[in-house]
Amino acid sequence: MKITRRKLIRAAAAGTAMTGTLGLPTALFAGQKTVKLGMNIPMTGDYAPWGLPGLYGCQIVANDLNAAGGVKIGGDNYKIEIVAYDHAYDTEKAVQGYKKLVLEDRVKMVMMLGGSTVASVLPWARRKKMLTTTLLPSDITPKSDYLIATCESHPLYNVTGVEWLAENHPEAKTAVIVTNNDAEYGLQSAATYKAAFEVAGIKVVDVNLHGFDITDFAPIVSSVLAKKPDIFCMATSFYVTPLMEQLYHQGFKGKIISCTLDYYNEIIAKTSKDFVNGTIFQFPDFDDPALNQAGVSFPNPADFDAKFRKAHPTDWSAVSWEYPAILLNWLEGAKAAGSVEPTAVLSALKSNKNPNFVFGEGEWWGKDLWGQDNALVGRWPVVVVEDGKARIQEYRSVSSWLDRNKAVLIRHMKDLGLRTV
Repeated sequence: MKITRRKLIRAAAAGTAMTGTLGLPTALFAGQKTVKLGMNIPMTGDYAPWGLPGLYGCQIVANDLNAAGGVKIGGDNYKIEIVAYDHAYDTEKAVQGYKKLVLEDRVKMVMMLGGSTVASVLPWARRKKMLTTTLLPSDITPKSDYLIATCESHPLYNVTGVEWLAENHPEAKTAVIVTNNDAEYGLQSAATYKAAFEVAGIKVVDVNLHGFDITDFAPIVSSVLAKKPDIFCMATSFYVTPLMEQLYHQGFKGKIISCTLDYYNEIIAKTSKDFVNGTIFQFPDFDDPALNQAGVSFPNPADFDAKFRKAHPTDWSAVSWEYPAILLNWLEGAKAAGSVEPTAVLSALKSNKNPNFVFGEGEWWGKDLWGQDNALVGRWPVVVVEDGKARIQEYRSVSSWLDRNKAVLIRHMKDLGLRTV
């Protein structure tokens, strides 16, 4: 019988609850061991919103597990300790942090955001056979044997939002894409949206891939709106808020779709609730009732949401739950392996053809695009802002779309000069 994450949490209870600070208890049960899990992430600088909230989320999950008595793995009872290093999205610091976590802190897994910081540690990680995770599956290469993406399948899940849009708003026939021109986020996402629009029969009439030196988005937005698009797509933009402000001020009345809409309450405050209503994106709030449906394997999502927002009321972002979901995947692999050692946990995870995925059962994918099936894909939610609140409309299968259309996706990736196998 498949072990769900909810069962893992319940099965972890082995004694009287304990209290502690920063998600870590102050006392241990008799004979309890400690397993350290590392986070080599940006906690300061421009990328901090994609790192620090994940640390807060992991501390909440670790605290819940530890307060329930720890976790039983291979006959031993373990307390989970989260050890974090701030690399501020600097590649040299990322290497320093990675080596510290592995050599000094003796962690059994290293969670990372992705991109250049992951690429900088991969050669050393491979030599050390250290289990490493990323939120960017495009980091995967034919040689990245110990790198996996068990939670976020960026940018693949973006196809589900386009698919839903096309079915629910068939009158929308043309689209423009505006996003940053980096290969790690913007171009990967733009290629995926172009493929999804093509499959959905929506014509892309303009694409603006801009640099990071832009301070005034008014000319960019007015230029693409001159094409009179039905849909404005921001892909995985770093500049969602200023783009939304310009769309509001320039009177755009069409559909808006984006990968993320972090801090959407701030966007509403700068524009209006009526304007933001209807925006389509990919990341739910965790108090969403649809997360209680069968198949969702994140334990007690509403309780997690409430604890996070109480402790960190202004810090919720997509990564708040993504790193914790990776932690729970690691726990599933460690229990299956009966060991906390990196290679044993990786082997156990990869040997399961349909491991638990945050939104349901997943499957390993990626060989056709990146060279190894080291990314978990499954169904993913389509989220729409309704009455000022993000709400899941339905779950759609990323796997099914890829089975039908991976050749279209690969073609668009190549067209934008992105690495494929």
